[in-house]
Amino acid sequence: MGSIRARGETGRLFFEFRYKGHRCREQTALDDTPANRRKMEQVLKKIEAEITLGQFDYLSYFPNSKTGQKLMAEAEPSVASSMALSARAGMTEEACPTFEEFSQQWVMENEVRWRRSTLELQQSFISRHLIPVFGKRKVNSITKAEVLSFRSTLAKVPGHHDKLLSAKTINEIVGSLKAILDEAADRYEFNSPTERIKRLKVQKKDIHPFSLEQVRAILENVREDYHSYMTVRFFTGMRSGELHGLKWKYIDFERRQILIRETFTKGRVEYTKTDGSQREIHMSEAVYLALKAQEESSRTVS
Repeated sequence: MGSIRARGETGRLFFEFRYKGHRCREQTALDDTPANRRKMEQVLKKIEAEITLGQFDYLSYFPNSKTGQKLMAEAEPSVASSMALSARAGMTEEACPTFEEFSQQWVMENEVRWRRSTLELQQSFISRHLIPVFGKRKVNSITKAEVLSFRSTLAKVPGHHDKLLSAKTINEIVGSLKAILDEAADRYEFNSPTERIKRLKVQKKDIHPFSLEQVRAILENVREDYHSYMTVRFFTGMRSGELHGLKWKYIDFERRQILIRETFTKGRVEYTKTDGSQREIHMSEAVYLALKAQEESSRTVS
């Protein structure tokens, strides 16, 4: 029975399982959090199921693993020589998986390091845009011309509210296609068709913030139960998800700091958008008083 454990000196999580009589440990870059443990446990279940069925491909899960390379070298001579010959000669088109098959594998291998919202976004891009076009094609048969034609078609596809997809969204979809094909090219030894394809230019948006006078006018006229919320929102620069997911345990009145550690998105609390989003915000006097008033109001309601 495998397990998910944390390395003491780093706090990073790693897989531990047995394969062909060997005790295998594979390190990840993930911090020891309940969410990361749950994701890794799902991957571990798949690994153990494949080991039981004799279908486990060590290097497909851990491509740079020295343990995996060692176990492959210890395989039967005929098997090892056959694998080496295939690697030298390059995979034929018949040996390569279809885009749909490989994209599913790519998602499975990467979901352990993604937030749930990232996983859902990638699955949406793949199912809505990529598989309908490339799904049945062998990964090494897709050409650069086809990728560019696909991108051009995306620019004519309506998105939400029948608006055309933005350059930013198109870049993200093509970015997912590139990541999948680049990984497939590395594994099956062919030139990725997405090499040297430049991203579309994204037009910079002009931001017109409220003036101080407008902020004061809003705070003077907003509903009383929204006053504290709007004050914190105006004077901290917090993202909507960060503010909506803020918990009392992340408010340090003594040091007058708001600790940004989580975000609320799609009805659930998650890790912040990036590691760099983890930060501390100093409370101004107005923010301090607003949060104190909200704390008092919460106590009264409870």
